[in-house]
Formats: sequence, C-alpha cells, structure tokens
Amino acid sequence: MKKLAIILFISVFSISMNAQEKATTTDGPVFEFVTETIDYGKIEKDSDGERVFTFKNIGNAPLIIDKVKGSCGCTVPTKPEGPIMPGETGEIKVKYATNRIGGFSKTVTITSNATEPRKTIRVKGIVLKPETSSVIEKPKSVISNQ
Repeated sequence: MKKLAIILFISVFSISMNAQEKATTTDGPVFEFVTETIDYGKIEKDSDGERVFTFKNIGNAPLIIDKVKGSCGCTVPTKPEGPIMPGETGEIKVKYATNRIGGFSKTVTITSNATEPRKTIRVKGIVLKPETSSVIEKPKSVISNQ
C-alpha cells in the first residue's frame, strides 16, 4: 500500500511538472495597449474628437514608432516623438473629425520596430445631431384670405 502511494505521488508530480508552461522571452520591443479599441459612445456633432491610446513597452529594447496612419482623412493620429524605453509608457493621440452625423469605425495602423511591426488600433462611435436649443420657438402666423 505504501509503495502504491509513492508511485501515485511520483506520477502526479511528474505530470504536473510537464504541464507547466515554459516562460518565453521575447527579444526586442513589444507593445502592450491598455485597450486596442476606443469607443466614443454617442457624441454630439462638432464635439471634441480627440482620444488617447496608452501603451507600454514590455519588451527589452527601445520601441520606435516610425509611422501612424489613419484609415481616412477624418482620423488623424499623432505618434510619440522619441523612442519608448523598456518598461516605459507612451501615447498615440487620435483625433476623429466629428463633423459628420452617423456611426463610424476607423482604424489607425502603427508601423514600428516592435516584434509585431504592424499593429492596428480602432476608434468607433456614433455622432449625433446637436441638441436643439431650449428656447421654445413661436409658431409662425398663418395668414388666410377671408
């Protein structure tokens, strides 16, 4: 009985050792975004369309962003100027032109020296017609010929 318990213990121990994940180390810079999609929700026409994507370089080399490009002219991204060192955070600002009413879903493509050299982030939302003023308009007079 004692031998059976020892054999069982060794079997379980060896299986659990083989089941553990091996740690992988990645050489080079690596993006880790807080979120890869920013949802504006419902916003009013001509309101502030600027949002900020925050990321961290979790790699072991400086991250250099070469280019950020919006999917159309209504989405204008701004990249960090210098390299983002390992462990540091950076920001990519995106300004969406809120002068069109309706839903939108736009992408920004990031080109960098990261282990994943092309990365896509997204903005989406719905632009609504501005609310009417709170002043009650007087109805127009009706003229009739009698």
